[in-house]
Amino acid sequence: MPVKRGSSGRRMLEVFEAVAASQPIGVSALARLLEADKSAVQRDLMTLADAGWIRAAQSGWELTPRILTLARTPHSSNDLRQRARPVLEALRSSTGETTYLTVPDGENFVVIDALESPQVLRTVPPIGLVVPTRGSATARAVLPYMGAAEQRRLLGADPTKELLDQFAHTRLLGFAVNDGDIVAGAVAIASAILDTGDRPLGALVVTAPAERLDQERRERIGLQLVEAVRTLGSEM
Repeated sequence: MPVKRGSSGRRMLEVFEAVAASQPIGVSALARLLEADKSAVQRDLMTLADAGWIRAAQSGWELTPRILTLARTPHSSNDLRQRARPVLEALRSSTGETTYLTVPDGENFVVIDALESPQVLRTVPPIGLVVPTRGSATARAVLPYMGAAEQRRLLGADPTKELLDQFAHTRLLGFAVNDGDIVAGAVAIASAILDTGDRPLGALVVTAPAERLDQERRERIGLQLVEAVRTLGSEM
């Protein structure tokens, strides 16, 4: 006899994932995004809040640090996060900007660790933020090192010639840049973390307001990232 699947649990997971992807987000916007009943979404939000997974912020709902408890279980991403933490700290110290770590997650990428810049004006991605496959510095840095089948799965189609040319350029430089394509006025520079078999594990990213990152500084930070991921990858 087939086991029935619980729809309420699935919907709550959808609410949780939507908050992670769009935080902070209000209940009305969340209901529209999920095309769901506002009252049902509100109940799911309260349940998640009571359990400590989300909290009310000034402009909506956002994840709590409890998401990090999942990383305490044995998992390759957890090992990477632990190994990457001192590298992120060194990068933040040398650049003075926000640094973060992303890993593949399904058809996107997700931020699993981040260190804020000490600057007053800064860009800070929350832990658990879903990073899109198209346009992000992470995707531009990691996709060139994936196989054709994996690229096709993440992109939803075969890479165009223009995209393949971009991949080749990224492999030549060792890093990729997103200039306001995801967040207006913010620049992100990323370099893929490769294991000893040249398989991509994720990316290290430095992000800052565009006004602080002229072309010369972007290239300098890009080279710092290349050296950082080379050191990190040799340990994996």
